[in-house]
Order: sequence, then C-alpha cells, then structure tokens
Amino acid sequence: MNQPPSNLLVAVTDRVAFLKIVGRANVASSVPFKTLAADLRSSGFHNFVVDLGACSTMDSTFLGVLVGVVLNSVEPPAATGAFCLQLLNPNQRVADLLDNLGVVHLFTITSGGNPAEATLEPSPASEVAASREEISKTCLEAHQLLMAVNPENIPKFKDVAQFLAEDLKKLKEGAS
Repeated sequence: MNQPPSNLLVAVTDRVAFLKIVGRANVASSVPFKTLAADLRSSGFHNFVVDLGACSTMDSTFLGVLVGVVLNSVEPPAATGAFCLQLLNPNQRVADLLDNLGVVHLFTITSGGNPAEATLEPSPASEVAASREEISKTCLEAHQLLMAVNPENIPKFKDVAQFLAEDLKKLKEGAS
C-alpha cells in the first residue's frame, strides 16, 4: 500500500519552536524529527509546540522519539526554565496511542489554533536521507524508551527491540 509521505514544518520565535507534522508520524519521519529537535535544543530552545492537527497516524517509533525529546531535556539550562513539549490538536487515534502506551503524562496536550501557522516552512532536516543504520538505531532507542517509561510496554516491544538490536549489530558489522 502506498502511504503518502509526511512533511515536517518548522517556525521559531524568540522563545518557542513550532513543529508541524503533516501526514504520517512514522519511522520514516522519526529521524528527521529527532535531528531537528536536537538542533533546536542545542540552539537554546526549551519550549516546543508540536502541531499534530494534520497528523493522520503516529507509530510507536515516532512516539518513542517524542518521549526521548522530553526525557533528554529533563535538565534545563540554568536561566531558561523548565523544558516543555506541547502536543497541539492530536486526533483521537494519536491520543489513544499516548494513553495506551502510558506516556500521556510526559506531555502537555492542548487544542486550538497554531499561532505560528503562517510562518511554518519545510524543515531542512526533512531533506536529509537517513541511513538504514541510523533508522534502526532510532527505532531501537525509541522502543527501549517506551519500555523504560512504562514496564507494561515490555511485552509489546521486547521482540521488536531484540530484532532491531540484532539488525543494528549486523549493519555495524557489515560496515566494518
């Protein structure tokens, strides 16, 4: 089945990074999203609004990357205050995923208009093709985080994590 590609849009103000995912938030969009979030964090942004109003579905890899953005930001820079990742307008399917995987408490969920809608532009991170090794590593880390945050996820993802770990090992050995 052909799945429409996702688009990652970004706009920044002096204090907030607005990100919008259009289409499917999945493994293919997880590496560009992770790269963009890391770049924004290293540039000093600690308030993120992720607009999910045009996000049709989200897979566990993308959700694990979102969890990683939050968990890797627990120690804010001294003068900037606490880190906040706000999910704007998630549809019921995405809201159910957050709840079912026991991670909803990590996010601020809001609804309404996106104040940066008019200034959103395609993210340069979307144009960078991730290697198979980078995708496998991101998938593995995402699922490990989901299991660490909620032990009830272990039976859901332990086989996936084991497969990804073995795949990553093979990819690294092949690159040597």
